[in-house]
Parts: sequence; structure tokens; C-alpha cells
Amino acid sequence: MNEKYDPAAVEAAAQSQWQAADAYRVVEDARDAAGQLKPKFYACSMLPYPSGKLHMGHVRNYTINDMLTRQLRMKGHNVLMPMGWDAFGLPAENAALKNGVPPEKWTRENIAYMKRQMQAMGLAIDWSREVATCDPSYYKWNQWLFLKMLEAGIAERRTQVVNWDPVDQTVLANEQVIDGKGWRSGAVVEKREIPGYYLAITKYAEELLSAVANPDDPSYLSGWPERVRLMQENWIGKSEGVRFAFPHDIRGADGLPIQGGKLHVFTTRADTIMGVTFCAVAPEHPLATHAAASNPALAAFIAECAQGGTTEAELATQEKKGLATGLFVTHPLTGAQVEVWVGNYVLMSYGDGAVMGVPAHDERDFAFAKKYGLAIQQVVAIEGEAYSTDAWAESYGDKQRGVCVNSGVLDGLTHKQAVAKVSELLGALGLGEKKTTWRLRDWGISRQRYWGTPIPIIHCDDCGPVPVPEQDLPVVLPIDCVPDGSGNPLRLRSDFLNVACPRCAKPARRETDTMDTFVDSSWYFMRYCDAQNSDAMVGDGTRYWMRGSGQAAGGSGMDQYIGGIEHAILHLLYARFWTKVMRDLKLVQVDEPFTRLLTQGMVLNHIYSRRTDKGGIEYFWPHDVDNVLDATGKIIGATLKADGSAIDYQGVGTMSKSKNNGVDPQDLINSHGADTARLFVMFASPPEQTLEWNDSAVEGAQRFLKRVWGYGAKHEAVLQGAADIASVAADIAGDARALRREVHTVLRQISHDYERMQYNTVVSGAMKLLNALEGAKLDASAASAAVMREGYSVLLRALYPACPHIAQVMWNELGYDTRLGELLDAPWPAVDEAALVRDEIELVLQVNGKTRGAITVPASADKAAIEAIAGASEEVARFAEGRPIKKVIVVPGRLVNVVA
Repeated sequence: MNEKYDPAAVEAAAQSQWQAADAYRVVEDARDAAGQLKPKFYACSMLPYPSGKLHMGHVRNYTINDMLTRQLRMKGHNVLMPMGWDAFGLPAENAALKNGVPPEKWTRENIAYMKRQMQAMGLAIDWSREVATCDPSYYKWNQWLFLKMLEAGIAERRTQVVNWDPVDQTVLANEQVIDGKGWRSGAVVEKREIPGYYLAITKYAEELLSAVANPDDPSYLSGWPERVRLMQENWIGKSEGVRFAFPHDIRGADGLPIQGGKLHVFTTRADTIMGVTFCAVAPEHPLATHAAASNPALAAFIAECAQGGTTEAELATQEKKGLATGLFVTHPLTGAQVEVWVGNYVLMSYGDGAVMGVPAHDERDFAFAKKYGLAIQQVVAIEGEAYSTDAWAESYGDKQRGVCVNSGVLDGLTHKQAVAKVSELLGALGLGEKKTTWRLRDWGISRQRYWGTPIPIIHCDDCGPVPVPEQDLPVVLPIDCVPDGSGNPLRLRSDFLNVACPRCAKPARRETDTMDTFVDSSWYFMRYCDAQNSDAMVGDGTRYWMRGSGQAAGGSGMDQYIGGIEHAILHLLYARFWTKVMRDLKLVQVDEPFTRLLTQGMVLNHIYSRRTDKGGIEYFWPHDVDNVLDATGKIIGATLKADGSAIDYQGVGTMSKSKNNGVDPQDLINSHGADTARLFVMFASPPEQTLEWNDSAVEGAQRFLKRVWGYGAKHEAVLQGAADIASVAADIAGDARALRREVHTVLRQISHDYERMQYNTVVSGAMKLLNALEGAKLDASAASAAVMREGYSVLLRALYPACPHIAQVMWNELGYDTRLGELLDAPWPAVDEAALVRDEIELVLQVNGKTRGAITVPASADKAAIEAIAGASEEVARFAEGRPIKKVIVVPGRLVNVVA
């Protein structure tokens, strides 16, 4: 074998062997050599968007998955690791606008390039199961399940409030609205109500919540990170409170009381009802519309509100503004007149589009009241704390503290007691009742965009919206459209648009809206299991791979899911919902899609920049700068290598093309090899924590691999010809025995670290093994050779999941494959407990309580023998200074203290 490590040659050889053997293709119900069914394990990374190139975050994610897959396969599992492409979406349309090419062409080229990068990484992916969500064979089943949801009443058509760009004639996502204007056209964005399709995820709210919030639920997601469970719990947002009405006699143009003469609100703080000093309604509320008809200033304010965002997150951060309507409603318990305001922070889509204002005990209401000079009435008192209207005090928004005051019949009651009493009083008046509300809203999937799954609906003037017949699926998206910014190009495609009505056969038009791309990613992991099935959405493959481990039905399916924390809410929530719908339609037998979840940390790198003459920011690549350090070695600035000019150091942040701090994985593979890249991203940090890029650490990773190769090359003859350990077990002694003990001690820790997916310490364990092998002083005996051979085989198997290429080639070069089989399926090394037993142990030696050295005693020595060995040692004779020994204290396994 070559004396020097050549990553390119090594990786080419290994990948050629794997490809020739079709090594990663897996089948259901696989059996071992003895004919026994292998336990299944399904490990899946979140599929990437084909944006052009992999980034280091991808490398880290997929290497985590690959290590898990390879090690479990060695332990006898039937392991599936698939891959696909989240190929629909807005970035492809933006690229089409910029480059004048169809999104299909741009997407397919990116998929091809990124797939080559993954293959260069040596990932154990079963490519026979590859899917792209833009394939008609995939999105056909999006359409099919959508129609089944329509039949089941889970999908329905209704109006929605959207951001409308009047110039581009399209709906904008919230992130595309910048300062109230369209990101591309610069036009003032309007809020419009347009029809669209919704999926009733709220029907599953209680079940979705229970699995993340109730440990007693059989489907509780105990294998998920706690913070992800909490994020989902907060997003679902179950609130128990009271829904009640403020009566009024405000009449509309028809002479009838608006909304039946009742302004409904929902509150979790019914105990503060006596502190209401105003009500606020959404700009779209019927009372606001009525008031604006005779109030030009209010009409202008409502128009201004229409240019803002539509999400709760946006409203929470924007400046709170309001305007009085001049209208009043009646307090249901006191009969007092309460002024109605229009507030830009009130969403019509949440609850009844109105809130009660209690400034004394709600921070948002407090700020609003202070801004507009509204009354603030304290109605909860906390013992020992004075209330002030000068500044907001957090304690006065805490419903768990205090009792009611200034509230008549409620005075002295706690929060819970007061809520019950208010519910009773309002119920007697027919104006209110206890109610549970949810932050979660039904999922609007209609997008006025081209590059997505066509919604399978045909619009007929006589029949209305008509579902596309199942036998006509898929509704195929034209792939040659080039968006030009003037709206959805499907509106201009007569060959797509014009069809006959499936019911009456009259001329009709296809729906041009496409589905939210979260639809595509809500079930792709199931399609991997039956990727080639043209007759059904899922089949036997899904029933095998997505069954709960050790159970026939119920519980969770996929054994391990891996992805970024940024997907902790929407993607994971939608995937959970989609799974429950498929379960209820008898397509799958699990309640939850993912048994265990790992959210890997982001990859960070240093950021360098400076202001340009025009006030912009110019970013510089880390390899183009020299750091300026303080006395402690901390980076405090930087200079450009080119001219020595000073630039700013901004610390570390997520790798980004826009900030010139990314690292191209392909460049790293070309220069150092895939195994070096994999080793670095696994060793530098625990999988769930952020990883800071370090060029010197990358070099260190490659130096380690060179040492691994060098050890094998140096001892090639010994390693190839050594006997198996069992044949020389009785002859192992001295340094060989000590080396074997160290190898098996480290192996035990490595095996434990693999079980808990702490791959950074797995790598450090492999480094300890190499250090032990290199440092061992072995003789030329057959026993020493056997120990060396066994130790190096343990090193290769421990390292193989992280660095499969070098381990594979060394395994074959040194003949391990002829005795233990191909490395891919070689047995995971077992810890030999006998090897861990010590003949001798070392004890710390103390004289009069001070450490003076150490003594070696037989492992089986009793207290008397230890006392005798300690008493005869040179250290005791030297430090006792001739004094007689008074007593000897022995701490078993640790130390001996001689008192003289």
C-alpha cells in the first residue's frame, strides 16, 4: 500500500467499490446471515432546497445522519437513509425573473450539482428512493390527498386576507413586504380578501398539543428536545378564558344593530373585567367600517393599517397606533359606556377581531392608554406592592398573584375565583360563557404563484368549484413558463387554463393558485418508503419503515429525524398534522411521524466588514484578512492582507454568501478530502450545539487522518499476518495486555457515545485509540501482533462512520475484510470485559497525608498485603525519616496513607 495518504485516490477507490456493489440499497424485511429478521431503523435528514450548492450546515446535518446509519448497520440493523429535494418554491421564481430561464431548468441543474456533492461526501444514501417534489409522480399525491381532505371536510374554500402588490399583480409573503411596499415593485402593498383553500389543522389542535405538553399521553414526544416541544406548545397556544359581549345599539345602513348589537371579545383575564376603560377593534371590523363611513380621518387611518403586515409577529413588534371611532358600547356588568377605538395591533382573523382594554393589568393596553391619555383603573392588588400608573410593573400583569379590588362583588377574590364568578354573572345575563381558544389557525395553502403544486379544482360558471376527477390526476404544471413579475403566468396559459367542466362539460377554467410548499415537505419522508409506487400514495414500504419501533400501530414512526431548529414550528407542526390526517384516512398506522428529533447547531464563521464611502457595508473573506489580537489573544480588529488597511471585526455569525464568510464544501473536499471535512464538523462541537469554523482545526483533522494511514502503512506486514486474538489469548501479558485494556476501555466509552449521538467525543475516542497504539511498547511476539491487529481494527470500525473512505480502504488493504467481512456490515466490536480486568493496580502513596508517589500492588491484594508493600517502599523510608509507622490507612482502589 502507499506510504502516504492521498485523499482523492482513497475516496475514489472507496466510492467505486460502494457503487459497484450498490452498497446502500435497502429492502424491507431484510434478514441476517442466520435468517433472522433485522430490526429496522429509519433515519432521515430534512430534505434540502436545491438552491445551487451545499453549505457546511448541510455537510454537518448529513454527516450526523451518515454516522448513525453506518454504525447501526454494523450493529445488525436494517437502516434506511434516503434523500430528496424540496424543489418547488419562490427562490426558483426569483431566479427565473433574474436569469430569464424557467424555474424547472434552474431547479434541475441545481439538483444535479448538489447530488454530485452529496455523492462526493460518501453518504450512505439509498438513491433508488430519491424524490423531487416538483415531479408530477410526487405532487400527484399532494393533489390526491387534498381531494380526500375536501371529501372529509378537512379542506374548504373561504376568503383570506393577503398582501397584494397592485403593480406585480400578485400576493406577497409577509417577508416580501418591506416598509409597507412590495420588495420588487416598490408599490404600496394592499390588504385584500380573496378566496383560497384552508386545511382544518385546528380540528387536531388538542391532539397536537397533548403530544408535546402531556407526558402521560401515549404519543408524548419524549425523544424531542424540550425547547422544540415548548415552541410547538406556545404556537398551538391553548387559552382558557371567557368569551362575552359588550351590548350596544349601533345600527348599520339597514337600520339593524351591527352584529346583533353585541361586540364580542375573548379574555383570559375575566378577573379584570371591572378595569375595562376602552375596547379596540381591528381595522376590518364592522364597527370600524361603519364609523369610517362618516369620519374621513378614521377612513384614512384604516387605509394606512391596510398597508401593514398580516401576521401576529409583525403586529407585536410594530408601533401601536389607534384612533377613536366616536362609538360606545355598554359594559355588561356595570352598565358604563365604554369607548371603541380602532387599533392597528388587533387582528380580525384572531377571535372576534376585538379586545377589551384593561390598561392597569396588560402591558400592551397600558402603553396604548398612556399614549392616548385613556383612563387606567387598578382592579387587582398585590399585598406589599404599591400600584403606580407612572410606569408598567410586570407583577401587575401576573394573573397568579393578587386579589380583586375596586370590583364590587369580585373584591377579595383570587384570579380563579373571580373568573368563575364573572362567568356565572355573564351567563345569567346571556352575555358570556367560559371558552377555550387557540392561537393556532387553519392552514391557508393557496398561493398565487406558479412554481408549486397545482390545486386540482376547476371553476365552472354553472357548477362552481369542481374537484378534478381522481382519474385525471395529476394536474400537470407546465414547466416552460418564465415568470416576468406581472403575476402568475398560469393565468395566460390557455392550454393549462381552459378545460371542460367535469360535471356539465361546459367550458371552464382551472384554478391557477398553487399549494404552499410546506405541503410538499409534510410527507416526503413517507414517500421515500414507496418512492416507485405509481398506484398509491403509500404502501407496504411505509407500513414497514414508518411503523413505531416495537409496536404494530400507534405511537411514532420514523426512528430519528435530523434538521435545523429553524423548522421547529411550521414544518414539524404541518408534518404532524399531515400524518394524523393520513392516519384517519387509513393510510398509515402511526399517530406521530418522528420518534426522536435532533436539531443540529448552525455552523458559524468570523465576519469582517467596513463602511463604504456611500454608507453601505462591504464584507471580506476571512482568508483575506489578518486578525488584530489583544493581550489575551482575543480578536479586537482586523486588517486586509492586500493593503494593510483596517477593517471591522463583527464576531462570529451564521455562514452566509452575503457576508462572505461561507466555506464551499466542494472546495474543502477538493483540497483536503471528504473525510477531513466530515471529521472536522463532527469533532469540533456536539451535534446539537453551534460549530465555529476554524481553519487550523481543519488542518488538524487531516493530520490525524495522515497518522491513521501512516500507522497502517508502517505496520502493514504485522497487521496483515497477525493471528486472531482468541488463538493467543493465554499469552497476552505486560505491555500488550496494558494496550488491550486501554483499547477496550476506550471502546466502551465510544460505544456509549454512539448510543447518545455524542459524535464529537466518538472522534476524540478514536484519537485516544491511535495515541494508545502509537505509544505502545510492544515486543515481536505473536500475542503483541494480535493485540495490535485487534486494536487497529477497533480504531477503523470506530472511525468508519465518520470517515468511511479511509477506513474502508485500510480495512481492505490490511486484509480485515477476509476475516471479518466487508466493513459496511462488519460486526461492531464488542467490549471484552476480561480485557478490562487488571492484574495490578496503582495506588497513590501518601506519607503523613502528603502525596509522595505511587505504588503498584496486585489487583487481588488484601489490606495487609497493601500495608506491607507500602511500608517497604523507598518513599516511606525516605519521608518517614526513621520514625516508626503508627498506622496505615487504605482507601481501596485509590490510595494508601502511611502515618509515621
